[in-house]
Amino acid sequence: MPVAHLTLDPAFTVGPVRRNTFGTFVEHLGRCVYTGIYEPDHPTATADGFRGDVLALTRELGVSTVRYPGGNFVSGYRWEDGTGPRAQRPRRLDLAWHSTETNEVGVDEFVTWCREAGTEPMMAVNLGTRGVQEALDLLEYCNVPSGTHYSDLRRANGAQAPHDIKFWCLGNEMDGPWQIGHKTAREYGRLAAETARAMRMIDEDLTLVACGSSSSSMPTFGTWEREVLEEAYEHVDLISAHAYYAEHDGDLASFLASAVDMDHFIESVSATADAVRAAGKHTKKIGISFDEWNVWYQHRAESRPPSGQDWPVAPVLLEDKYNVADAVVVGNLLISLLRHTDRVHAASLAQLVNVIAPIMTEPGGRAWKQTIFHPFALTSAHAAGQVLDVAVRAPQTQTAKFGDVPLLDAVATREEETGALSVFVVNRSVTEPLTLEADVRALGELQVVEAVTLANPDPYLAATPDNQDQVAPQPNSTATVTEGRLAAQLPPVSWTMLRLAP
Repeated sequence: MPVAHLTLDPAFTVGPVRRNTFGTFVEHLGRCVYTGIYEPDHPTATADGFRGDVLALTRELGVSTVRYPGGNFVSGYRWEDGTGPRAQRPRRLDLAWHSTETNEVGVDEFVTWCREAGTEPMMAVNLGTRGVQEALDLLEYCNVPSGTHYSDLRRANGAQAPHDIKFWCLGNEMDGPWQIGHKTAREYGRLAAETARAMRMIDEDLTLVACGSSSSSMPTFGTWEREVLEEAYEHVDLISAHAYYAEHDGDLASFLASAVDMDHFIESVSATADAVRAAGKHTKKIGISFDEWNVWYQHRAESRPPSGQDWPVAPVLLEDKYNVADAVVVGNLLISLLRHTDRVHAASLAQLVNVIAPIMTEPGGRAWKQTIFHPFALTSAHAAGQVLDVAVRAPQTQTAKFGDVPLLDAVATREEETGALSVFVVNRSVTEPLTLEADVRALGELQVVEAVTLANPDPYLAATPDNQDQVAPQPNSTATVTEGRLAAQLPPVSWTMLRLAP
């Protein structure tokens, strides 16, 4: 059996665990909002019309922020449509997803939902069909206490206190030709800079995200980041990154190594931002908001929007059914995000409910966890303190897409006050179990207090409402600590969380 070695030392850290790493995403797309978070006739519905079962699962998932309302949807969105009495709100054509938007849920409802879910809103502004003034109007509506047109309108609509939203995305994927209002990097960079500068005149205490590349495979990747930041560097705090992964043509080995690509993406964007910093003689360092990431099988039929004369309300779209291998990859992508916590300041799993999501619902019926729910929830619950710079020595495995990659990938976090340690590991082998050996002597006397592994003899087993136990993490009884050495057996295609404490 192959053996992989880790060395952990509290003297070697990457940076703090950032709670904003555990964000998600709610877009007006398919059934994410309607029959997802909002279904006033559902048996569990709150007084505000939100599904109580989804609220409970969102809290269990450990979500820190939720990006809203898009996504591609935002580039044609008029935020005013979702305010005021519901009976008077206009129905609009959503060009991004060829649907009809009823506007039953808007900014006020979403902020109310966030408060009930125990999470913070991350608002996106439309820089596709709109611009600086509309962004300022929305910011005034959300954050000014009273005494102006839009702040008093919010109060008249029932929200007496300001929403006080601090996290703002300046548009979405403006590098994409599919985007309504698609722009060149220079056009977008100037617009983002002017929007950011004006927004800070209303509220200086904002975190502003400029659009980076919508994929590292875009022909403009790298050049886009450079040109946007040359225009907007001093006015923004973060630049976005988006990435989706899927298994292609039965190549499970390459799929399991998807985090290699995420690592490269993060490191490339960081290098580009630092080059702009040096050339522009800037003092601050730009971070990354990885505000769309997940496994997404874009070639499947349900991933394509309708067309023609039919403009349905909340059609079934992007409702991927996730299997065990998908969850292992999601766990590995979380490892990558944490490993780069010095540069990744925020991230959003896309999306939250029904649409490429960890939570699924039946209209009027059940809600359940997809396989990808588990690594996210456990990592969010247990990653705290400082991210350790883990030294990994592992056998290599050959992949068609990425060449030789380590069989094991890992990250660890440590809480300095308590000495508690969380280790997250994946076995990327398609067929072989793997022995983990970790040297934890520098961390003092520790014992295993929890160890769980997500795996299955059939890595393609997907979650259903009726098989939740089969696709959930199970206790790993092989995990032990002896004389400062942690050992555990890891099945093939597996994600494992190990919790140690003094």
